[in-house]
Amino acid sequence: MVIQRDGLITFGGDGPPIVLLHGLMGRATTWWRVARRLEPYGRVFGLDARGHGRGPRGGPWRTERFADDVAEVLRTFGEPAVLIGHSMGGLHAWVTAATHPELVRAVVCEDFAPDQRGRTVDDWRGYFESWPVPFRSLAHVRAFFGDTGDYFIECVEEREDGYHLIASLADLYEIAAEWGRRDFWEYVERVECPLLAIEGERTAMPHGQQAELAARVPGGLGRHIVVQGAGHVVHDEAPETYLGAVEAFLSDVIGQPFFAS
Repeated sequence: MVIQRDGLITFGGDGPPIVLLHGLMGRATTWWRVARRLEPYGRVFGLDARGHGRGPRGGPWRTERFADDVAEVLRTFGEPAVLIGHSMGGLHAWVTAATHPELVRAVVCEDFAPDQRGRTVDDWRGYFESWPVPFRSLAHVRAFFGDTGDYFIECVEEREDGYHLIASLADLYEIAAEWGRRDFWEYVERVECPLLAIEGERTAMPHGQQAELAARVPGGLGRHIVVQGAGHVVHDEAPETYLGAVEAFLSDVIGQPFFAS
């Protein structure tokens, strides 16, 4: 694994580029296990979003700015990429596909809905601020978050008094606040490539929207699945089901995987 400029990570593999986009408060390294499975399909990269991990600091925190950041990286590849995004990363993936169609071959969106107007960050603020920060150790982080503990140990950094979230909560609140003020259907309807929407059975997203997201991709190019028993972080909570769906999708849009002898 090689970390490049502005939080771009090269995981490995050969062939067409596949770029993994993390969710709010995450970072590219949360994708490590997924990346290793996808390397037979192409060159796998992860990107730290603005305000996360080693990504650039400072707003504006508009979704279109995040999509432009993704597009800037994609232009360096010389061919269209597959974008695979979790939550916020899924939003950034389909907005990038809509605004820079020449750069995107296909999109996987994991558990994000286009219209969350009326929701506020106050729904999350109390939960985030109840965390026992600083955490005393990585084991403390893993124990506190339970089933998603392996995910969250990638999202913290060590400081003198213990482990803290890498991203600023103030920045995260501002990023998420935008989702409660506007919808993103216009971008869904401008996607020109295949799109797979993966929804957790226990999603907190508005009911029915992820199926509608797939249905509103023009040309019948959208697909939708629900992963039984999974919550918001499907790729961590039901990894084999998630990877099976993604690998089948990649086989369709890229071709069969290459396995070195």
